[in-house]
Amino acid sequence: MSEDSTTTTRRTVDVIVIGAGPVGENAADRAVRGGLSTVIVERELVGGECSYWACMPSKALLRSGQILRAARAVPGAAEAITGELDVPAVLARRDSFTSNWDDAGQVRWLESAHIDLVRGHGRLSGEREVTVTGPDGEVTILTANHAVVVATGSIATVPKIPGIEEAGAWTSREITAAQSVPPRLAIIGGGVVGTEMATAFASLGSEVTLIARGTLLAGLEDFAGEYVADGLRELGVTVHTGTSTDRIERASSGEVTISTSAGEVHADEVVVATGRGANTRDLGLENVGLTPGDWLSVDDTLLVEGFDWLYGVGDVNHRALLTHQGKYQARAAGDVIAARASGSELSTEPWGIHVATADHGAVPQVVFTDPEVAAVGPSAEQATKAGYSVRVVDYNLGWVAGSSLSRDGYTGKARLVVDTDREVILGATFVGPEVAELVQTATTAIVGEIPLARLWHAVPAYPTVSEIWLRLLEEYGRPTADSRR
Repeated sequence: MSEDSTTTTRRTVDVIVIGAGPVGENAADRAVRGGLSTVIVERELVGGECSYWACMPSKALLRSGQILRAARAVPGAAEAITGELDVPAVLARRDSFTSNWDDAGQVRWLESAHIDLVRGHGRLSGEREVTVTGPDGEVTILTANHAVVVATGSIATVPKIPGIEEAGAWTSREITAAQSVPPRLAIIGGGVVGTEMATAFASLGSEVTLIARGTLLAGLEDFAGEYVADGLRELGVTVHTGTSTDRIERASSGEVTISTSAGEVHADEVVVATGRGANTRDLGLENVGLTPGDWLSVDDTLLVEGFDWLYGVGDVNHRALLTHQGKYQARAAGDVIAARASGSELSTEPWGIHVATADHGAVPQVVFTDPEVAAVGPSAEQATKAGYSVRVVDYNLGWVAGSSLSRDGYTGKARLVVDTDREVILGATFVGPEVAELVQTATTAIVGEIPLARLWHAVPAYPTVSEIWLRLLEEYGRPTADSRR
């Protein structure tokens, strides 16, 4: 055999999953639990973006600063704080959550779940067929008896700003994996990644400038972005909203100059956090009649439109670019593939076990800035545009006993968006320190369409931050709906 020859192996299994992030892992796990032989294909690290370059490392970078600020906001504890963050310790803790970018533990989980792993770059090469090119050039042609699941996620999009490539701009991958803290850091983008990393690196000692073309956290309630902008400024971040970026240049000295409509910004590194695109450009979509680089359009069973064997789960379908929502979709997809394979009856009515109904109006998310933002469902503006009869109920979170006990000077705001025709909650937003845990109750109320009259009987413990629920209901007033329905 010549040196440049390759080995080709053929295998047939019930289900092929492309992408071994949390979404792909969940889809594969549910398929195996349904009695189907399953292979998962991964060209990078098993565990995916969330484990190594997104959710886990970013939150690890944020947590130490959150804890320090919380302690400093409580007299008695504040006096015990005599130093600043230990940056090497923070980075080391971040590294521990990524297992130092080693996926051996994740591979062991696949083995325990009876999911086979094929490493390499998988591409659709025909109907129910995936060709995988391994790291050493070996080729494995996989054929699925029942389904191929695409769970390749999304990738950072880099805008066409002159000089951006030559300047070596970072994306979310480089900033979450940074091995040192830049003295000066510029971040372009006012979304979740931009605001969270501005919070983290300001806490770690960087002089941070955040440049946003519009407002911060667009798509959420306006007050959320306003609170976060104020919080960033308190951390020493320079925040430019409504600001365009015209050019980026890196000098031979290493200094980066960002020319914006607000003037020049000078930094040691620049991060681009302006959005995400579908990770489908080199997936072989053209071989099955789809367009490379496009999002995959799916129905509520996660089946790609026009196919009876191809599924798209997680970010790749553009329904909700959140890891937890992708895992939710993956569980539904794995179950529906197993049901279709066995000829079982499908439960596809809204909220059935084989559909991802929550994607349409009950998607929770948390932004781990300071203050935090926790939201679920549509904003007031979005609900109104959707044709609902809407009433907005606001309350100052700082007036709740549990909030004021948690720290001095607590500031925050809560909002309910209520459908007045049915007297049920459509959306909820909480902004304040450590509000992340409040969103699950709101999500449950929305999914269950619990009448406000019944929620009056869900008594919050005193004194906790959850008392905000009582205050919001009091602000709304006694509902007229029958609580027994």
